[in-house]
Amino acid sequence: MLKVFLIGHDYEYEVKELLKLFYDADALIIYSNDHHVDLETENLSEDIIINKLIKNRNETTIITEAYISGEKNKTIKTVVIDGNLHDVKRKTKQLIKSAFFRLLIKYNKVYLPWGFLTGIRPTKIVHELLNEGKSQEEITYILTKDYYISKAKAQLLLEVANIEHKYVYPIDEKKVSIYISIPFCPTRCSYCSFPSNPLDRFHTYIEDYIEAICKEIKGTSEILNRKGKEIETVYIGGGTPTTLNTRQFQKLFDVLVDSFDMSKLKEFTVEAGRPDTVDTEKLIFLKKSGVTRISINPQTMNDCTLKKIGRNHSVIETVEAYQLARKIGFDHINMDVIIGLPDENIDMIHNTMKAIKKLLPSNLTVHTLAIKNASRLKEQQYSTDKKNSEIVKMLEITENYARDMGLKPYYMYRQKHMVENLENIGYAKPGYECIYNIQIMEEKQTIIAMGAGAVSKIVFPKENRLERVPNIKNLELYIERVDEMIERKKKHL
Repeated sequence: MLKVFLIGHDYEYEVKELLKLFYDADALIIYSNDHHVDLETENLSEDIIINKLIKNRNETTIITEAYISGEKNKTIKTVVIDGNLHDVKRKTKQLIKSAFFRLLIKYNKVYLPWGFLTGIRPTKIVHELLNEGKSQEEITYILTKDYYISKAKAQLLLEVANIEHKYVYPIDEKKVSIYISIPFCPTRCSYCSFPSNPLDRFHTYIEDYIEAICKEIKGTSEILNRKGKEIETVYIGGGTPTTLNTRQFQKLFDVLVDSFDMSKLKEFTVEAGRPDTVDTEKLIFLKKSGVTRISINPQTMNDCTLKKIGRNHSVIETVEAYQLARKIGFDHINMDVIIGLPDENIDMIHNTMKAIKKLLPSNLTVHTLAIKNASRLKEQQYSTDKKNSEIVKMLEITENYARDMGLKPYYMYRQKHMVENLENIGYAKPGYECIYNIQIMEEKQTIIAMGAGAVSKIVFPKENRLERVPNIKNLELYIERVDEMIERKKKHL
């Protein structure tokens, strides 16, 4: 058990997220703004940390006292923090987290290559430093010395940010991206936390859903067209969009083309994530309709794992779907894999990557398993029993194969509840980077999202502000209240 007293500040959320790198959440007790605590009078049968923030004009002092594993420790750090209110707050939080991290890393032998970073978009730090004119060497120094990131991860961040930068900057407020949610799947995978409705129970909703989302597209386009917005990318995700048949796709695409000027579109992605939803007619239709990028996602190339996670298709079907897409003319194909799936070992990761290397996709996205609250794995109280070193090795294996295939890391993000606090990373052949993936991660472009469970992100660059506008997740309620979804966007746009 660890008791933490925060004095002079209430950054309880940030502190707790950092502490969870070292302790289980239920082993933490945090008190904010408690001014009446003293190590000399506290019961020292438990670990205790007192973190005090003192501000004196532009000087900030962080005093950290601790009693950990029977040992007393005290640090005092005073710095001058300049800048606007936002910058001062951000730098103050960074100092507080740094104080906790330096202290706890002494007592805990934990592999933390991302230092004290707990956010999901670490590349944002690099982009800010690049925009400040910092050199590659200076940025590497800041990442390793100020954030305690390992040199390997710092170099990875730089490599990703350097590729992303040309797509994100300069920021063009006229450009937006469109996301369309098709929240249906053949079955629900055990790790899935996305809005996904199995066809065996929800197939009767599809026609009404298409009607509703077409209405939302029309209503939203009126707002965007009045604002003179230019559509840069369209991304149809899910769920599994290819659960729709060709006639349903035709209706959806007709409304898209009628509603938006697609003449300046740089990228049009449709997730064909489940190979058991792909056929010749559907792929030919998508190709002729201007789709430039598809995603065929095996997650693993081991049949035994596919059964365990609830995917009713085989490895052979994945290969056949990929080869069919190539034959029809798709040269921009992404494949997803997940490391840390139930009972998978290093040999099985090698097997997956060898099979993917034979196919040579233009994109590879590697996910580290995240056990989310809405997933069946969470309900089953699944927890990986793999050693830290094994998960790290699995991630290294996927990177080595990706680079052997001529793919370079171009976007990345991290999630809560991720196995070993690692990362998800997208690789691409040079020139085949997914623009939408970069924009959704870096949050410098407005993403207008339509459909059940979709979340729009409306960006105000001059104010350094972002507004999230969520749609209802429940299918029935979304269909009934689609007019409200349009009004929500209108209010923020």
